[in-house]
Amino acid sequence: MSTVPPTDALSADARHGHRFLLIGKKTIFSYHLGLYYVPIHAFQLITRFGLDENLRTTYLTDLAAHEDRQVYYSLFSEGHWPLQEIVDGTRTSLPVELERVTVDSQGGRTFTPLLPAVDATCRKEDVVHYRPLDPAAGYPDFLTALAFGQDDEVHLAHRLDGAPNWDEVITTGNPQGFRPGDLAPAGTVTVPTVKDPHGAAGKSPLTPGTAYEGAVGDRKVTFTAGRQGWWNTTSLNQQ
Repeated sequence: MSTVPPTDALSADARHGHRFLLIGKKTIFSYHLGLYYVPIHAFQLITRFGLDENLRTTYLTDLAAHEDRQVYYSLFSEGHWPLQEIVDGTRTSLPVELERVTVDSQGGRTFTPLLPAVDATCRKEDVVHYRPLDPAAGYPDFLTALAFGQDDEVHLAHRLDGAPNWDEVITTGNPQGFRPGDLAPAGTVTVPTVKDPHGAAGKSPLTPGTAYEGAVGDRKVTFTAGRQGWWNTTSLNQQ
């Protein structure tokens, strides 16, 4: 079993560390790049970091210039330290480098540095989801996502159950019925009109611009599928 992600999950010099995808504009969340078969990365984590103002501005400006392309943004933090340190509060800061993640026509990813390392702060109370990945877990019958965000900016991360699987985060349009308690901690949203593929989907089961009805428990929520902030079926499943 390999303990190193394939090259499309690493920068050109194959440095070792954690990556966190940047999600959102008004409130910026960080979504950990999880890998089922690399123990130090086998977690689905969503949190908020305290970000340097220059980093925030650079991210938002670059996103505005590339929003119509399949481009993502990540923070790279060197070192294989346990993510549990963020969750239990023993780690209060980490060095992060801002990267633009560009996807080519074959699905390969290139990580382009935008800013050198600056310190980001982290607080355990800003963690909205933390869960180990279990490749032997069963699949749900229908598409299941984790809702997070703030106010009218609601994001959905595909909940990672069994492997193989796909990792995706989208920002919704016109979210209705979501409550603050659905977003922190991240609530589970089921979309009963979309069957779970029970494997690594070739493309997103959610069509951008399409309205969907979901449920948080017994309560109805609605949203329109919007911009994709992350997608991964390769390194996620690599053994």
